[in-house]
Amino acid sequence: MAKLSSINKNERRKKLVKQYAGKYAKLKAIANDQSVDEGERLIARLKMAELPRNANPTRIRNRCEITGRPRAYYRKFRIARVMLRDLANKGLIPGVTKSSW
Repeated sequence: MAKLSSINKNERRKKLVKQYAGKYAKLKAIANDQSVDEGERLIARLKMAELPRNANPTRIRNRCEITGRPRAYYRKFRIARVMLRDLANKGLIPGVTKSSW
């Protein structure tokens, strides 16, 4: 089980990303648009830098829904490998069986 503070910190980041998503996307589109004047693109980048750091989507860490483990995360199931194996062995994940040959 991950530290509760780490899990909560990641949740706060998700909330901030959602709050600033529109503004961030608009500024990023201006900053990457080659047809816009270079000065305007620079201003857009400076405004992006003024946004809170945790409003950047890359700061979100994928964590296991059950344990909060940050590593060995399977996106398809949204859980870590340890819990995936445990739940699959118990038969709680539909369509997943233990491999044998």
